[in-house]
Amino acid sequence: MPARPRELTPDRSARHLFGAKMRAYRERSDGMTLDALASVVKVSKSHLQRIEMAERMPPPHLPAMLDAAFGTDGIFQELYRLACKEVHPDQFRRRMELEATAQAIQEYSGQIVPGTVQTEDYARALFRTYNPRATSDEIEELVTARMARQSLLRADAAPDHSIILDEAVLRRPFGGAAVMRAQLSTLADLALMPTSIVQVLPFAHGGHAFVGGSLALLTLDNGTQVSWEESISTRTLIEDARSVRDHQRAYDRLRAYALSPKESATFIRSVMEAMPT
Repeated sequence: MPARPRELTPDRSARHLFGAKMRAYRERSDGMTLDALASVVKVSKSHLQRIEMAERMPPPHLPAMLDAAFGTDGIFQELYRLACKEVHPDQFRRRMELEATAQAIQEYSGQIVPGTVQTEDYARALFRTYNPRATSDEIEELVTARMARQSLLRADAAPDHSIILDEAVLRRPFGGAAVMRAQLSTLADLALMPTSIVQVLPFAHGGHAFVGGSLALLTLDNGTQVSWEESISTRTLIEDARSVRDHQRAYDRLRAYALSPKESATFIRSVMEAMPT
């Protein structure tokens, strides 16, 4: 006699509701088994089972495939967006909401690759470094959420995306040489894409206004701008127009001192070539 499925708790969170809806629609589809669903959506049976029980975040491609399989007109995609927001700290959710409507995103980072362009392995190594005691499931949940956040940059109407990276970002490896080489390759490719620009600020430039932190400037669909400052222990969303203008001027000065996108791509590849094999 098969074991009774574990009772679900859809009222606890969007992730729990996602899992409960997935089981409900699966069972309504002529009692479809997890094995059968796995063959349709290209996700393993064990992974699907854990998603139904809200033990794992769904991978980014799954919601659209579930909507197609069950004819649910975007329900799973809507639940997925809510579930992704739950993974992030409260103070970060407002930024994510604004980021989703931004027409242009300008970022500066002095220590690590920005989350918007991290590879999975780089993000995984970063999360592991931040929290060595985290379980594998906790790390994978964070990685999945980070990759989902990047989907806005691959959309048909992707925002213009500009990044200035301090040279230290390229020189400080996370995850070992192979992981870092793949991350640098991604950055070099992004340097000259139609909707993205990556520029490197060399050590030779010296000090500047953003040393010790990171900055994101978001130009929203109504033309207004906000900025997001981040340091080791603080995150601040700034909506005061004068303060945001000051940040924009400082960012423009920094961009003037950075290498051009073409020079930056060449510089990034030179760092890759110098890495140990």
